[in-house]
Amino acid sequence: MTTTPTLLTIEPLTREAFAPFGDVIQADDAANHFTINEGNTERYHDLARIDPGEDGRAIVSIFRGLPRTLPFTVTMMERHPKASQAFIPLSGRPYLVVVADPASRPAVADLRVFLCRGDQGVNYARGVWHHPLLALEAVSDFLIVDRSGPGENCDVVPMDAPGVIPVTD
Repeated sequence: MTTTPTLLTIEPLTREAFAPFGDVIQADDAANHFTINEGNTERYHDLARIDPGEDGRAIVSIFRGLPRTLPFTVTMMERHPKASQAFIPLSGRPYLVVVADPASRPAVADLRVFLCRGDQGVNYARGVWHHPLLALEAVSDFLIVDRSGPGENCDVVPMDAPGVIPVTD
């Protein structure tokens, strides 16, 4: 049986909209910030709740993502049950984030798609379902803060029905 893909809606990334899934990492007036280094630097402080999980340690990596072509069909999702995972763009390009509630296996009706600016990062809370990296426009680098430690920390599931991310303007 072939299932007709569901057209997904793309919404802008905001702290409020993304809160059920984790943190938005962004230097703006809404963030706790203050001047340091004799007035030379503005520190945007504690922007994400990095959670390395029990027996884990936080590690820093760079992921280099090939650009995805829109429309794009979401056929799978993943989650990290032991720890959070932060993505901070280094290339200054927009990218997409697809997430779903960690409470149950993701269904196409549960998917939310966010368009992230090149100056916005995200931190997926522990167990949040998300699609792997969705770079746009060109090859893009991302600084990743996630977990190293014992045990499996990546669950991957196929979607029961596909969702399509449409071409953006």
